[in-house]
Amino acid sequence: MDIMKHASAFFRLLGDPTRLRLLRVLARDRFNVSELTGILDLAQSGVSRHLGLLKEAGLVAEERAGGHAYYRLATPDANGHGAVRPLLEAEFGAAANDGAVRADEARLQEVLRVRKENFESHGEGRQLVPGRSWAAWSRALGHLLPALDVADVGCGEGYLTLETARWAKGVVGIDRSSGVLARARALAARRRVSNVRWKKGDLAHLPLPDAGVDVVLLSQALHHAAHPALALGEAARVLRPGGRVLILDLRRHAEGWVRDRLGDRRLGFSEQELVDLLGEAGFERPRITTGARHAGDPFVVVIASGVKSQVPNPGSQAKSQRPGPKGQARLRRRA
Repeated sequence: MDIMKHASAFFRLLGDPTRLRLLRVLARDRFNVSELTGILDLAQSGVSRHLGLLKEAGLVAEERAGGHAYYRLATPDANGHGAVRPLLEAEFGAAANDGAVRADEARLQEVLRVRKENFESHGEGRQLVPGRSWAAWSRALGHLLPALDVADVGCGEGYLTLETARWAKGVVGIDRSSGVLARARALAARRRVSNVRWKKGDLAHLPLPDAGVDVVLLSQALHHAAHPALALGEAARVLRPGGRVLILDLRRHAEGWVRDRLGDRRLGFSEQELVDLLGEAGFERPRITTGARHAGDPFVVVIASGVKSQVPNPGSQAKSQRPGPKGQARLRRRA
């Protein structure tokens, strides 16, 4: 009877969808609690509780490395659940197109990307080489740039804003959320960054004067715009002649779940769409390149840029100024 009780408890444990999602993730690699919290989009306390139950059941093993605790699936032969592993793997494969699983997979790929950008693997096995950081490389490139006035539009909690402040003359971080801006200000204060101003505003109505900045950054912001053409029209308005807009966004994809989960208005952009949008806003010399692409990741980062004309065109003032009602209507139809 004790065996039957144990089996009943074991299968009840596996009957929880969150724990199955957790096991599916751990079947891919080892992760710490912080990484698992981000992948599953759950509170850390909940992830820790589920991990504790799975560890107690012998399904998950804990190991320490570099001062951190990592979790992975336990070896089937060691936990006595060898017959269960093939069943779980079959279920994981069958659930590959489930919305929650696809969301987990996209966040998992992002965690792996961040790992790779901070610690590259070299040679056989996992030889971690500290110092090979893309963040450090980007800061080094900042040494080659002139002191510019920058607007970070849709700045969120300000991480890119503060990185930009390392080389810029001054940065304006703009976001529509007061709560997000409060966290950005707090982060700037902790890092003692003094050349950043924070403003509340919308992508289609920037709280900046005409021709006041040299660079407008739109990092993962344009796909949140109700009318991307209006957002780029505003970018052109606030840029000085010869100024540049720099866009980091997603290539067109089919992950519809991001609309509800992340508030995305657009499922990315094709390269031609970005070229057309830049042209409509009056930008010259459009350039489109791939920023990041990883096998198995449904999201490809695309980088786009354009230059505001040095010479004002009297016949196209709408390209360098905020469009009037008729111009806005035309841009909405195109968007």
